[in-house]
Amino acid sequence: MTAPRAQVREPLLAWFDAHKRDLPWRRSRDPYAIWISEVMLQQTQVPTVVPYWRRFVERFPTAEALACAPLSEVLSLWRGLGYYARARNLHRAAKAVVREHGGKLPSDPQKLRELPGFGRYTTGAVASIAFDQAAPAVDGNAGRVLSRLFRIEGRPGDARREARLWAKATELVDGPRPGDFNQALMELGAVICRPEDPSCLLCPVRGSCAALRSGRIAEYPGAKVRPARKHLRLAVAVCRRSSDVLLGMREEKGLFGGLWELPCAELSGGRSSPSRVLFALRGTLGASIRLGESLGWQGIRAVSAADPRGTAVAIFHDAHPDQTAWRLIDRAVRPSVRIAYLTRYKAGERPHWLGR
Repeated sequence: MTAPRAQVREPLLAWFDAHKRDLPWRRSRDPYAIWISEVMLQQTQVPTVVPYWRRFVERFPTAEALACAPLSEVLSLWRGLGYYARARNLHRAAKAVVREHGGKLPSDPQKLRELPGFGRYTTGAVASIAFDQAAPAVDGNAGRVLSRLFRIEGRPGDARREARLWAKATELVDGPRPGDFNQALMELGAVICRPEDPSCLLCPVRGSCAALRSGRIAEYPGAKVRPARKHLRLAVAVCRRSSDVLLGMREEKGLFGGLWELPCAELSGGRSSPSRVLFALRGTLGASIRLGESLGWQGIRAVSAADPRGTAVAIFHDAHPDQTAWRLIDRAVRPSVRIAYLTRYKAGERPHWLGR
């Protein structure tokens, strides 16, 4: 082992042993439970994940239990964590694990990488933590630590920067306790080497930190360039029949993919006249409809929040100033049961009502 690696690995592992947070998934050696935690922790803070993880593994304690559950139940239990593609990929991967691996996650990183939702990070995290494989795992926290330790230039997402980060992580993880090392690197980034106001005096590897020595900690990593938000103008239909409300499922890919929503249509610029709204909604629903009164943004919130099945419903929070809910009346829809859903939007086809 070269000196630079030893100067990072040994003090970092010693610090982790003394100061790691007591998290429920760290008390488990079950690869399935570890996998669930790693997926939930992507894009979500630890305090938020803890209760969700406990409920999830209690309801679906094995890959087989998850694979046998309906996707609607999985999404309902996931509701509030956001990024629902993660839940859909978990469900798809669980089915693959049952079908191809006898219900047990494979220990081989290459086999893990073939599962739905297993990108480079998830593969490395599960392989190292659950199976003690020397596989690197670079998330935002680990990337920040490495960029400061070795003064790796570039903004998050830059291809050359990412390649250097993964190369360094691969070099460092090769040794005893690879899973603990990966967790220690991420833990350090979460609690000590924070994006702003890092606690450098408490850092166990400060003596090896190139950015600290040069007095340039604040410059690493470079600022991420965020794409401009798209401003949406939507006409949203509230189609009632007695106590029933019509919901539609969005396409699997794209914004809020796979979630149920009040049927809507995007409007181009200009004022949203009833005739334009009607034309747009007919294009979405493919049905003979007429408009009732406008309900406004609060009307959308009230209807969306009242779904009694706990279905994950898409609400466009960032666009709400330009949303208008219209009470929509379909003259040809026949009576049905209490709660109604639309399976998919299909251009030119009439929406059909489904019950529980």
